[in-house]
Amino acid sequence: MENNKQNVNRLIRIFVIFALLLSFFNTRPVNTAPTLFSEKKRTIKIEVDYTLYEWWLLSWKTSEVVCQVYTEHESWPDNSEVLYYCGATIQKQWMETNACMYTANITQPEDCNGLYLHLANVTPLRKEVEVNLPAPEVYISIVGCNKEPGQNNCKSLPYLRFEGYEPLPNENIIQIVGRYNDMSFSCPGGYCDLPLTPTGTDGVTVEFWAESSYGDASEVYSAQVRVIPWGDFANPDNPSVDKPTYYVDVLSSQWIGEGKSTCSEIWQTFMPIDGPPTWLRTPQLAEQLETDNEYYLLAGMLIKQGMVDASSCPGSGLETNGAATVCGMEIAQPVVDDWQNQFNAEIIQVANQTGVPAQLMKNIFSRESQFWPGIYSRVYEAGLGHLSDVGADAVLLWNPSFYTQFCPLILTEETCQRGFGNLDKDYQEMLRGALVQKVNAACPECPVGIDLTQANFSISIFARSLLANCEQVRQIVFNNTGRQPGQLISYEDMWKFSLVNYTSGSGCLGNAMQRTLNNGNSLTWENVSFNLEQACRPGIEYVNEVSTMPVEEEIGVEDFLVSPTQEIIIIPTPTQPKIVYPTATPSTPYP
Repeated sequence: MENNKQNVNRLIRIFVIFALLLSFFNTRPVNTAPTLFSEKKRTIKIEVDYTLYEWWLLSWKTSEVVCQVYTEHESWPDNSEVLYYCGATIQKQWMETNACMYTANITQPEDCNGLYLHLANVTPLRKEVEVNLPAPEVYISIVGCNKEPGQNNCKSLPYLRFEGYEPLPNENIIQIVGRYNDMSFSCPGGYCDLPLTPTGTDGVTVEFWAESSYGDASEVYSAQVRVIPWGDFANPDNPSVDKPTYYVDVLSSQWIGEGKSTCSEIWQTFMPIDGPPTWLRTPQLAEQLETDNEYYLLAGMLIKQGMVDASSCPGSGLETNGAATVCGMEIAQPVVDDWQNQFNAEIIQVANQTGVPAQLMKNIFSRESQFWPGIYSRVYEAGLGHLSDVGADAVLLWNPSFYTQFCPLILTEETCQRGFGNLDKDYQEMLRGALVQKVNAACPECPVGIDLTQANFSISIFARSLLANCEQVRQIVFNNTGRQPGQLISYEDMWKFSLVNYTSGSGCLGNAMQRTLNNGNSLTWENVSFNLEQACRPGIEYVNEVSTMPVEEEIGVEDFLVSPTQEIIIIPTPTQPKIVYPTATPSTPYP
């Protein structure tokens, strides 16, 4: 009996020691900041004045109050508010009520059908509201690259720099924490430099967050980092005199280094190491986008507007459909060349701002509008990219940052806060129509019938419509596979899918992807395009034309920016004072 008791005690002691060891080596959870820093709410309560409006819905026939609706805005209650307070039956009755107009049969209000609104009371009030305070953030960039002038690669392995930001006064970032390559790291204070090492072609994931003196932490951010050695120096079996060189790419929403990470970051898809194909590049100079293509519709519009005198041609150089004849095209060619290249500088500027490749935009403008940004007869699309109601819907639904900026220009701030998908159909239609008109550069009172300022503005809107399509395609891939596009699909093919989504619609693309996967095939452009339904197959011709459209001359890689979507290194400014930042301290590997 005594021996049994000793054995039990010995087992208990072993268990306790084992538990202590586990707690000593325990690491933070993978996807959340430490519990200590996630429990405290970053909020403050304040009192605000507001006005409560009490509306009555009354029957025309009986003048009885059938429902009361309360709002905090002085305009009429909208349909969703009537539904909330009155129910679906009364809402339907209200929506179907027409204005009460006196006629031969209607001589008094009691003769009218339906309901009418009456403002019953206006009451000033005060209430306590909880306001969310801005949270800390972490931004990343690359330092210590030592790249040569005019080159895109690092001569030595650089560092990934984390910069913490605490928006609250009298508070600061106490440490930056994360994990890289299955190792955790941390740095005291608001800066942290993490030494990078070569990765595979798929890169590695870095997770990071900042902890604040306020007692909480930022959200857990992630970045996909790829470091590729280049040259014979990387071959241990064949020593070379080549100098080390590394290509470094970073995909993250928190990137503040050189370049933009738009669709690449959305898709988590790296570009080819040697850069994208020509049709997905952005040149440094406007001259490198120049073309001298023959555009018969554009030439016809220029003749019609009096910019080209083709009176010496039969029919004044115009076909019955408004396009130029061969004779008219020959005479108009110099003006057509000037016209199609006048937007080049703006295209490049927008490309650098948004990350949408400049050559891609120019190719699409060529295909869509032949660079005439007004509305052609019987074509109800506007701008250089021919934005339609369907395209406007995609921008407003799938590009929330653009919707947040655009909606208050048309509707009230309060209405816009609901989000585009939650708005009433009338409001959605109003926003779509307003956006299409915003990019319509047709201007009858302008000298050539086109407002060139509005035409340049349409380029920015179009770029954001492509970003919206990038986001929608990412969701389609995820819905079909449960994985991010970067794990399955190449950068170039993702752009081709986005073009199909833009020109043929998400239903075409989604169904083709489903059939491709059901057949056990990978999501390549060849496989997915083969599975497009017959009604969707014009999208193949569209993609092929946009992606193979010739440029003025074959431009070498060195003439292009690597691309606004590829996160290449930045170099510290030589005049910047040297500051020593904490280097990440490794700790226990994550399991």
